[in-house]
Amino acid sequence: MGATTPTLDEVAQVAGVSRATASRAINGGNRVSPRALAAVEDAVRTLGYSPNPAARSLVTRRTESIALVVPEPDERVFADPFFGHTLRNVNRTLDDRDLQLVLLLARSGEEGRLLRYLSRRNVDGALVVSHHRNDRLAEHLVGLGLPCAFVGRPWTHADQISYVDTDNQAGGRMATRHLLDRGCRRIGTVAGSIDMAAGVDRLAGWRETLAAAGQASDAVAHGDFTEEGGVAAARSLLQQHPDLDGLFVASDLMAVGVMRVLAERGLAIPRDVAVVGYDDLDAAERTVPALTTIRNPVGEMAENATRLLLEQLGQKAPPPPVRVIYPPALVQRDSA
Repeated sequence: MGATTPTLDEVAQVAGVSRATASRAINGGNRVSPRALAAVEDAVRTLGYSPNPAARSLVTRRTESIALVVPEPDERVFADPFFGHTLRNVNRTLDDRDLQLVLLLARSGEEGRLLRYLSRRNVDGALVVSHHRNDRLAEHLVGLGLPCAFVGRPWTHADQISYVDTDNQAGGRMATRHLLDRGCRRIGTVAGSIDMAAGVDRLAGWRETLAAAGQASDAVAHGDFTEEGGVAAARSLLQQHPDLDGLFVASDLMAVGVMRVLAERGLAIPRDVAVVGYDDLDAAERTVPALTTIRNPVGEMAENATRLLLEQLGQKAPPPPVRVIYPPALVQRDSA
């Protein structure tokens, strides 16, 4: 017959303390003298006692888990390298603290179940990526008082939430300036979703640079940051503006779709149309020609945002929100 599992009562007996004192010592050490704490720790080691996680969470009010909240459909999350890089770096950072990652997905407009889950405090904190104007996540998390951090500037409550972002408007300016400098005189854009801050900011940088150069900024089509979205936007844009000789595309994944359409039309890159993308993730190096793009340090941002979230855990009062903005960088390859 196998050995029985040690109980909390046995720990208390070996340590020479009450059951309540043993429980407090194991679950954080609050209101326990140093001498009693040491005795309980010795008893735990001697007996090989392992606390029940559910019981421990009742005392500490900690679940030892963090939610990665992505208000996107699962087919997009698993197809876009942005999310793969984000997930990998978040999980690596949590591993260092022995915390469990919980992935929460929701289609746009269907966030009710996700919000109910967060309301029940099933996690110790939430890290939010790829949020949209109407998903109300920032408002909800602030109202809950749940520790949180965003990858990307939140639409609302930006003064109350810690977030990490890249300067998307500066990146849009940099991409457009590069096209101007190489001699492009009719520059269009496949912009991102207008319900996402990154899409709006990158488009603003493109408009601002063309206005300063005295060029028209009417050649705009919107995609959804997917390859197929890039295809649809490029076909519409080139049908209306066949004279384009430069394109700024607001994500590398959309740029893959744009380059497919240019090839269909027999347009050579960059001889006929130069193309600059945004992100510098896996897609940029597998295009033919290789894609000139703006580096978006997704892995670093995800890791930094996770650390900002972890700093909030266990605090009696929430620390002041922190904002970290990464500067953009041009990565020049063959497409421009």
